[in-house]
Amino acid sequence: MDYLEFKIKCKEDFREILIAELAEIGFDSFLETEEGIDAYALESELDRDAFNQTIESYREAGEIILTEGIMPKVNWNEEWEKNYDPIAVDDLVYVRASFHESQPGFRHEIVINPKMSFGTGHHATTYQVLRLQGEIDHQGKRVLDVGSGTGILAIMAHLLGAKEVEAFDIDDWCVDNGNENFDLNGLSTRMGLGTIRQVNPQGPFDIVLANINKNVLLDEMKIYASLLIPQGYLLLSGFYTQDIEDLVAAATPFGLKLIQSSDKDNWAALILQKD
Repeated sequence: MDYLEFKIKCKEDFREILIAELAEIGFDSFLETEEGIDAYALESELDRDAFNQTIESYREAGEIILTEGIMPKVNWNEEWEKNYDPIAVDDLVYVRASFHESQPGFRHEIVINPKMSFGTGHHATTYQVLRLQGEIDHQGKRVLDVGSGTGILAIMAHLLGAKEVEAFDIDDWCVDNGNENFDLNGLSTRMGLGTIRQVNPQGPFDIVLANINKNVLLDEMKIYASLLIPQGYLLLSGFYTQDIEDLVAAATPFGLKLIQSSDKDNWAALILQKD
């Protein structure tokens, strides 16, 4: 069956938001381009009304220009090879696909074959959380990765010495891809499927990672706090710098205090610590 192809020109800040929202309404494949994203969905799986509403809600702010077409099935691995470049987070970690060569000079290396998932380290949110992870002692710790995507943050926790890493995502295609990436990087853990309430992870955890979006973070803040040990760390990202105040205000009643923040391309990341 042929795929519907949507070429979406947009501001860079809106790429990951659009991918996240489109993934929930029938889209199963994405490619980031120089001008925005290409998104693909089987016509039978696409919720057209929801798609139109999503595009309209971001059209003005994201300066969206949309082109629709039809394309036959493609070799997604080949497409990723054309469009996916390695990244380096300082000298902390080199993130590459399996078809790239290793590079010396980094403390750690992560191999990610993203396929139809996102979270490769290229986006400012993922990049910042990887960097912040490097500043926290993971040795012998229990770590929870909420909305794991490709599994990149869970893999980073493993490389930093965590004794136990639990991860889950709401999309089955992320779970499949994440487990493949876990295998590539020597993790024995398996990614769960569902929301945090459905998966019901059993705390306590020393570190909780949540790179999702503002609304989900606000809704689940109480749960994150309840899963942390005293003095445990919560790393948050997936929101804009202007949203920091709202996130900190939501976290404070649950005994979480801000100890560090960062920003990149107007996206923010936070480290909070539980009393």
